[in-house]
Amino acid sequence: MLGIIGGTGLTRLAELQILAEQFVQTPYGEPSSNILTGELNGETLLFIARHGFEHTLAPHLVNYRANIWALKSLGVEEIVAVNAVGGIADDCSTGDLCIPDQIIDYTYDREFTFCDGPGVQLQHIEFTEPYTSSLRSSLTAAAASAGISVKDGGVYGAMQGPRLETAAEIRRMKRDGCDLVGMTGMPEAALACELELNYASICMVVNKAAGLSDEPITLDDILAATEQTVVHAKQILVSLCDARRS
Repeated sequence: MLGIIGGTGLTRLAELQILAEQFVQTPYGEPSSNILTGELNGETLLFIARHGFEHTLAPHLVNYRANIWALKSLGVEEIVAVNAVGGIADDCSTGDLCIPDQIIDYTYDREFTFCDGPGVQLQHIEFTEPYTSSLRSSLTAAAASAGISVKDGGVYGAMQGPRLETAAEIRRMKRDGCDLVGMTGMPEAALACELELNYASICMVVNKAAGLSDEPITLDDILAATEQTVVHAKQILVSLCDARRS
């Protein structure tokens, strides 16, 4: 079964025909929201709002472990995450969509593993490819089928948040090879890997990163860009479900 993690701009999926809504208690506490079971273009899937349905959870306060555990416990085998990001690379402009293939983790003090309790078997997960290539390919194919242009590949730099980055931090990230900057990509991807779930992301570029534009970054501009870009992200999800059904 497919699970969708909706981020900023996708706290609700209006196209989803909701069949059930349930609260899931996990060994790691409460998930960010209730889990919605529904049909999208004929495909049954689960949906969770990463920041809560009212978008009240800051990136560093999201209970990533509970979210991933809850989806797994309900039968999810593949997760598509939707993330709002800033563009660092020259070819990652506001309004673009990207299906990243790599991550650099700059976050700290987050609950980043399931392997930290008494009696829990230690895992050293193989994380060379943090995003599942087959699921990434399905997303790029779904985008092409929907007539939507996406950047195939890219390095997602996960920052702590909730503040935006300084220009110096972005310069460092660019030297490190990051194409995108966001706040929610980790530990989500690693936790999915620990539970042997396929995982990929649709990244919506909603602003140029700090210091890379002559214009100041404003929340109003970010929200406006998110509202426009999420339309295409949802079209990719619909196209993906159509392909999975056929």
